[in-house]
Amino acid sequence: MKQPKIERIQVAAYRVPTDGPEGDGTLRWDATTMIVVHAHAGGERGLGYTYSHEAAAELIRTKLAEIATGHDAMAVSACWEAMAGIIRNFGRAGLAFQAISAVDTALWDLKAKLLGLSLANLLGQVREAVPVYGSGGFTTYSPERLQEQFRGWVGQGITRVKMKVGSSPAKDVARVRAAREAIGPEAELFVDANGAYDRKQALEKAEAFREHGVSWFEEPVSSDDLDGLRLLRDRAPAGMDVTAGEYGHDLFYFRRMIEAGAVDVLQPDATRCGGITGFMQAGILCQAHGLPFSAHTAPALHAHPCCALPNARHVEYFHDHARIEEMLLEGATPPVDGSLRPDLSRPGLGLEFRDQEAARYAI
Repeated sequence: MKQPKIERIQVAAYRVPTDGPEGDGTLRWDATTMIVVHAHAGGERGLGYTYSHEAAAELIRTKLAEIATGHDAMAVSACWEAMAGIIRNFGRAGLAFQAISAVDTALWDLKAKLLGLSLANLLGQVREAVPVYGSGGFTTYSPERLQEQFRGWVGQGITRVKMKVGSSPAKDVARVRAAREAIGPEAELFVDANGAYDRKQALEKAEAFREHGVSWFEEPVSSDDLDGLRLLRDRAPAGMDVTAGEYGHDLFYFRRMIEAGAVDVLQPDATRCGGITGFMQAGILCQAHGLPFSAHTAPALHAHPCCALPNARHVEYFHDHARIEEMLLEGATPPVDGSLRPDLSRPGLGLEFRDQEAARYAI
């Protein structure tokens, strides 16, 4: 049987304003840029995307599309290797691998559609649904807005919520207290410093946050400070996970983090670590080390691969991305009873990009 060839790769960039000023421990922003890729073969159109800078779209258009076009649409891993090779001199980490991520995801979606399978089925489904945690609580929010957002998630059955800390360390404990008051004693409370603290600050905050039941301390120090993460992991209060990994781009990055004993939970992101191919590799690496992982952001994209990995703890239901995906992706659905459940009746990711609705955001 003759295998279909990839006929063309299309790419576009969209800048979507946030619904209010947003910030974390180290950055502020007012818009999110989504890079959307479509891969065509055999009368089907595969969808992939990443959240990056519009320069990623130019890299796809001028380099990666040429590599992918003409490849066997069934041989996604071979195409991934070719793309990873061509970007060697551009710098593998960061934007280049975000570009590869969008193309790779489109190719997996295309392959599943050509086979008439959901992506979860194609990858080897091991569960019907994956839990989520609500993620927002930006440092730019007033205490009232933070509490309103968190009450909303808990009211929807999402029993884990995460807030940003670190931009004003003196105010962080009071904000955490306000968050706990909003969600009650039973829901889990996570914090994310985005590397804003130094080691001593982070140790001090870990003890203070534990008084309010914080069970997850993400990037208490820079994710590049593996010794610092290990220090926090060793000294954090019992019941508090230290986590990082969202900037990882390949297996070597994740292996270094795991071998350093730097995290209790790894956080790979398929929009950054090489798409579905790289994400599945990261999940299997964690499994080999007896380590759980949690998918970083992009909930609509992560639902299927997380249902094919037994050690996936949950998916980050990040406010910005969940909002954009529900706006621009047909088939993106909110969690039910705190979990995402892929629609196995729809082939691929079960998503279609709403081109007309997105046109006003085009760059």
